[in-house]
Amino acid sequence: MKKIKFIILVALCVVFVQKTNAQQAPYYTQYMFNDYLVNPAVAGTYNYFKITANQRIQWIGINDSPRTMSLSGYGPFKERDMGYGGYIYNDVTGPESRLSVGGSYAYNIALNDEWRISGGLSFGIMQYKLDGTAMSFDDETLYSDDPALPTGVESRIIPDASVGVYAYTTYYFVGISAHQLLGNKYNLYEETDSIQGISRLTQHLYLSGGANFILNRDFLITPSALIKYTSPGQIQAEINAKVTYKHMAWAALAYRTGDAISIMGGYNYENRILIGIAYDLTVSDMRRYSNGTIEVMVGYNFNKIK
Repeated sequence: MKKIKFIILVALCVVFVQKTNAQQAPYYTQYMFNDYLVNPAVAGTYNYFKITANQRIQWIGINDSPRTMSLSGYGPFKERDMGYGGYIYNDVTGPESRLSVGGSYAYNIALNDEWRISGGLSFGIMQYKLDGTAMSFDDETLYSDDPALPTGVESRIIPDASVGVYAYTTYYFVGISAHQLLGNKYNLYEETDSIQGISRLTQHLYLSGGANFILNRDFLITPSALIKYTSPGQIQAEINAKVTYKHMAWAALAYRTGDAISIMGGYNYENRILIGIAYDLTVSDMRRYSNGTIEVMVGYNFNKIK
């Protein structure tokens, strides 16, 4: 009965999700293997430290398409129910880029014999950069006097923060997190009568959940869902199912509304080295111009903390 209720809940989440436009925060197809990037409260929920690196090339075949590189590490305190971690990612789209660096702290407590809940807070800085030397137009004279277009490299550094809550048992997990809380402007120019900057970081809200179902001694299936809300009023959902064989090899399928169908696979060597690869088959109008998206992940788990 619990399995049926969970599947119905996930299905209802997807039915009521609408198509969304592009968001500011980077995508991660294999987010389920590094959910710390989605929710800072995950830090400290494992009894070991782990480091994960991601490389994502979106919309292959399109010049200056988005490319994201990330590196994160997190783990628990040895003698307290706390965790900490850090991250760095660089998101580049043509002449525009965002470099973000930050750290987080989390504290978790036991609700009962099965459930624990963790709360996390993350602070960092973001550098927004626009390279005018990488921009070109068919008619240069038409835009030569436009004050909104830089002729060199312009950048701004702004603070950023995120917060999250994560509840989990051995078999179930659910979390909610909010990113880019401060909503700072990243104008490249001072606001004057001739140039009015309106660019700012918009808040992102993530709701995630899933379960681990043991089929037999060899196979484990993990359905999960991630719903993203971007202010104002943009919603996107991702539902996926992962099958794991003897805690070593895994394969997964996912669907991201209005964007792509994802095929994933990977290998876990002695619960120490994790390697994964994902390919997104674009189903939006971008499929006419791109050859899909590829993402590679490499992770390392350290020794368990007694």
